[in-house]
Amino acid sequence: MESKTVVRKETKNKIRVDYEGKLSFKDRIKKKLKESITWIKVIINIFRFILMLGVSYVIIYPFVAKIAGSFMTEADIVDATVALIPKHPTLEMYKAIITENHYFSALLNTLLLSLLCAIVQTFVACVVGYGLAKFKFKGNKLVMVAVIVTMIIPHSALKLAIQNHFEQFDLLQVMAWNYKGPIELIFGDRLHLDGTYWPLFILSLSGLAFKNGLYIYLMRQFFKGVPDELEESAYVDGSGTFRTFLQIIIPLSVPMMITIFLFSFSWQWTDEFYTNLFFGLDGDLYLMADVVKVPTSLKPTVGGLLYESAVKNTAGMMAIAPLIVLYLFCQRYLVQGIERSGLVG
Repeated sequence: MESKTVVRKETKNKIRVDYEGKLSFKDRIKKKLKESITWIKVIINIFRFILMLGVSYVIIYPFVAKIAGSFMTEADIVDATVALIPKHPTLEMYKAIITENHYFSALLNTLLLSLLCAIVQTFVACVVGYGLAKFKFKGNKLVMVAVIVTMIIPHSALKLAIQNHFEQFDLLQVMAWNYKGPIELIFGDRLHLDGTYWPLFILSLSGLAFKNGLYIYLMRQFFKGVPDELEESAYVDGSGTFRTFLQIIIPLSVPMMITIFLFSFSWQWTDEFYTNLFFGLDGDLYLMADVVKVPTSLKPTVGGLLYESAVKNTAGMMAIAPLIVLYLFCQRYLVQGIERSGLVG
């Protein structure tokens, strides 16, 4: 049997005292400070956790309250004893919004319109941004100024002009109403494009749609960060400008293009200005802007504005639910695109 050395508590204390006795006063102070700094870091981390928990609560609570309110009856809404858990849970809000507000029809129509605008705007922003970033031509700065101007001027200031233009649409219509443009000469009358997808398609194709100037600017900033050597090496290998753009530049800009697509899709999905301008509030084409309203069967009786607000909140959540799903799948590309856009350091 080998004898085991037993280190008693008194022995440990004696060893520690002997060790600290050999340290200088300066070294002992440093040792004490290190121990105190460790505790300070622990306290700071605990305070940071509590702060972030409080901030998260402030941000998340409104969403939780809106989701809980969507399952409440009118009696639960006005009941002061009901906070987040309804006494009589129901799906009547969802059923009424789906049937009376034509939710699925609005979902399909808005999806088609948003996809159309997002694809066209991404293509236009990519082509125009590449031209402004990589080609030096007379009027380059003037074109960029025009792009900035489209970002500055509020579209509401042009509301009447845009509406009149597409209600009586003709190419090169710049002066009097009695001016006969190409379309009127060919078809005998001007085209009435209101109530169709054509106004938004034309605005997107011309780079004048909502936020189009911002998309062009983002793509320009991205292409300015692409090294010129890549294009020069392609030109040396005999590749033309168009082929270089398609085979080299486009694959490099996929994350940025996805970011532009997501921005355009999301803004068009939640747009009310242009949809109300071209389709009207009582049009035959249902869009997401028509979903966010109170169905007839849910008109408040005793709840008043409180219940009406809960119904609109539920409709709003149903309207943005597809965007949340889209963001969950594409958030990685969105972050990459913003990092490469040149807007952040």
